[in-house]
Amino acid sequence: MVSRQQTWAAAGLAVVIALGAVGCSSGDGKKSSGDGKASPSVSVSGGATGAGGGPGGVKALPGLPTVSMARTELAGLKVVPAGSMAGYSRDKFQHWIGQGAKCDTRETVLDRDGTGVKKDAECKPVSGKWVSRYDHLTVDSASKMDIDHTVPLANAWRSGANSWMPEQRKAFANDLTHPQLVAVSATSNRAKGDQSPDQWAPPAKDYWCAYAESWTAVKATYKLTVTQAEKAKLTEMLNMCAA
Repeated sequence: MVSRQQTWAAAGLAVVIALGAVGCSSGDGKKSSGDGKASPSVSVSGGATGAGGGPGGVKALPGLPTVSMARTELAGLKVVPAGSMAGYSRDKFQHWIGQGAKCDTRETVLDRDGTGVKKDAECKPVSGKWVSRYDHLTVDSASKMDIDHTVPLANAWRSGANSWMPEQRKAFANDLTHPQLVAVSATSNRAKGDQSPDQWAPPAKDYWCAYAESWTAVKATYKLTVTQAEKAKLTEMLNMCAA
């Protein structure tokens, strides 16, 4: 695993190396399930807490820090007001890129986060089960799931990514080494948009701890800033973590 104290270049290189063997919307206000369909109705899963701090059936995310590590990282983040959206475009964060074996980043995440996933010759999931970390919803079709950027692309732009080079943005948008990409229900992903934790938090409060750990880890890895309100909410969420 790439240290969160390394530069973005090292993080980006680790993404390419780690994912070469191994998946479509992001949480920044431009949402799509990848097939142009409207958000489907889904059934509610059981409420048991699973790996990674989410509902039963979800898998632990890569690079998820301990609560003590997350608190240390949060304390080290620079606190400044949110920056401007001037010049922002999703096209400046190239995704989804190929990850080998005919799979792209979206397909890789779907395979990683699902259970019993079967894929066709082009790596597209044709069956399986997915549990949304954000709202405890369970679906049985990949087209009903969105891939969310934990730290949305637009939020990253406002907190430092506006000064990045294209390769750094591409690494950020396709990063599976850190807890940046998660398969979630289209409804929750689109409700989130590009909002920070003080503006939107997962409806499933049993995921708040892991959400704050994930958000903080990504911002620390890429040396992104936080607002005062954002830091306060992350602190509140981390305080919900088990000792």
